[in-house]
Amino acid sequence: MFRNQKDLCSLSDSIEISRKIAPVANELGELFAARGHELALVGGSVRDILLGRIGNDLDLTTEARPERVLELVRDWADSVWTIGIDFGTVGVRKGGWLLEITTYRSESYDPKSRKPEVMYGETLEADLERRDFAVNAMAVRLPTHEFVDPYGGMRDLAAGLLRTPGTPEQSFDDDPLRMLRAARFASQLGFTVAPEAIAAMTAMAERIEIVSAERIRDELDKLICGAHPREGLRLLVDTGLAAHVLPELPKLRLEIDEHHRHKDVYEHTLIVLEQAIAQEEDGKPDRILRWASLMHDVGKPKTRRHEEGGRVSFHHHEVVGAQMTKKRMSELKFPKDVVSDVARLVELHLRFHGYGTGEWTDSAVRRYVRDAGPLLDRLHKLTRADCTTRNKRKAQALSRTYDQLEERISRLADEEELAKIRPELDGNEIQRILGVGPGPVIGKAYKFLLELRLDKGLIGKDAATEALLAWSRESA
Repeated sequence: MFRNQKDLCSLSDSIEISRKIAPVANELGELFAARGHELALVGGSVRDILLGRIGNDLDLTTEARPERVLELVRDWADSVWTIGIDFGTVGVRKGGWLLEITTYRSESYDPKSRKPEVMYGETLEADLERRDFAVNAMAVRLPTHEFVDPYGGMRDLAAGLLRTPGTPEQSFDDDPLRMLRAARFASQLGFTVAPEAIAAMTAMAERIEIVSAERIRDELDKLICGAHPREGLRLLVDTGLAAHVLPELPKLRLEIDEHHRHKDVYEHTLIVLEQAIAQEEDGKPDRILRWASLMHDVGKPKTRRHEEGGRVSFHHHEVVGAQMTKKRMSELKFPKDVVSDVARLVELHLRFHGYGTGEWTDSAVRRYVRDAGPLLDRLHKLTRADCTTRNKRKAQALSRTYDQLEERISRLADEEELAKIRPELDGNEIQRILGVGPGPVIGKAYKFLLELRLDKGLIGKDAATEALLAWSRESA
């Protein structure tokens, strides 16, 4: 049971924490205590237990130095990893539990360095003081279960408030990434950021540039995949942080949507993101779909043109936007496959609008499927999410038209194995029919047959052979 802060922690909270703390953590606490060391469950683990969100990852802290921690857990753990040992962290697996044990510490950034300087501490209370927010500055000593909350984290948790243990200026100066973490937690937890923290984020936004692209990427990615990404994104834009980490987003604020359906493209983008999220399956965030929704219109500022009659156009903004998306996500060090998939969806997101009321031939439908490839299901969702008109009749018409397109895709897929579309003659058959060996001509012939398949569908190998021979004679 907790030994202090009883005004902030009810008996039911105490029982809940005691029940949910893994027995493995208690066992480890007894091991450390027997060797004369402190150990406490800390930070996000305590917060998530109180929010009913605990998983199988536990964060712990101790005054023991990393080398000593290794000695203590070597014979106890199923496996140990030391990838974070330079920052004072030892990873441990025990059964189905993953534990990270970190030595009490404080860290700060040199104004000219991208790497934090880590200094070890001596007390749990001092370690909690350097934490990012009070809701993450709570701890439970093990194995006694003494609750430690020197900065009112329980009170903030109940209020849904993100507040720094000390002054936000000092906290954000020590680690500027905490400004992004505020936005990330606003997205993940739906919490409100304290006014003084927002003021400090606004005044210190430029400081984020000292942080590495990889750390920024991780926070942005978690924000996008949170339960309330709109709140986190708004915070980034309103404080000026987005101008330094995702400048394409605030630039959308000034671009009026060409259909005049929304105040600006920025607001339209947030709505598209939310509508895409509503289509996710099994309640699991689709990282590719969410990023594509966020970036789908970033090419509009560069392609904006004023037409006659006061109309505004954004011709080819999907192509420009795909290039911008690839550049931004590459600079943020996203994996190449993620960059490629998101950029491809941005490039394809307007393709459906050429469908009209169903004028596409079967050949055009095949090309739509071929070009989308494995991204087809996401393209369906993005296209539907991009319809944000307030005109219900128009929205219903667009939805019905897309329903029709999906039905045609399904029919063609059943008839032709559309997802695996390829020529009816393979490379070996092409060589035999043309009487040539491997070389450039085989690739050209394959491309011709693929276009033939897209245009005509399945015509049979005899007809494909005749067409190939005719093409060969004309190409000679």
